[in-house]
Amino acid sequence: MSAAIRHAHAETVAPKFRSLLIGDIDEKSPGEVVTVADRACEQLLGPLLRDIVDAPVVGEEQASSSPDLIDLVDAAPSCWLLDPIDGTANFAAGSPEYAVMVGFVERGRVTASWIFQPEFEVMAVAALGAGATRNGRPVRCQEPASEVSSWRPVIKDRFLPPAVEETVGVASAAMGPRYDGGNCAGIEYPALVGGEHTLLLYWRTLPWDHGPCVLYATEAGCEARRPNGERYSVGVPGDGLVVGHQAIMATAHALFFGAETPADGNDDV
Repeated sequence: MSAAIRHAHAETVAPKFRSLLIGDIDEKSPGEVVTVADRACEQLLGPLLRDIVDAPVVGEEQASSSPDLIDLVDAAPSCWLLDPIDGTANFAAGSPEYAVMVGFVERGRVTASWIFQPEFEVMAVAALGAGATRNGRPVRCQEPASEVSSWRPVIKDRFLPPAVEETVGVASAAMGPRYDGGNCAGIEYPALVGGEHTLLLYWRTLPWDHGPCVLYATEAGCEARRPNGERYSVGVPGDGLVVGHQAIMATAHALFFGAETPADGNDDV
């Protein structure tokens, strides 16, 4: 799998990095950038995924024109999630903070994922129940200090409803330095696991962005919770997500959303 992802990137994305022409960049919706490299990578990598396991491919670019494709994440016995370039705006601006991401979904659960950060030569991989690795070495998220003032949150507030934004603002003010995020889940989640951040908070949670990443984080010792306290499930649509080490999740969730995290079963990503 890693070889297929690296091949697709080398053939379609790498040649366009810092070499995009004006006509190579478009907007698929207001504020949502897409490039010829996104589309070319999805067109090449999608069939390669189906050669590995013959299951539907739910790719970001195809789903932008065929929204019903997202229904397969929950309805199909299995499917692939594909984000050909996560962090397209970064890529288009010449920033190295972008990733190619793939997840495999079985019966509505992500069971394997790959996050490739080409410019940093990082391949982050996870398998349900088998842990997470970074360039082949097992990784675990280090438990942060319990003092809220020492936490370093990433707060993505672009889509936050006003009432939630106010509550989140009060909560984050009690924490350490707040980072607005780098517009790339494929960079932010591995950075969380690596200890650069303490918490991640998002409102919009598209499956190709968060399905692969949540599996990587939870297999490394984190939790991902919805505002109502339920664990993130890629097959269940919804807004809002806080992600952090399992030891601080009850406190973090209560600060952001005003409710204790309920105890429940295993992660379902």
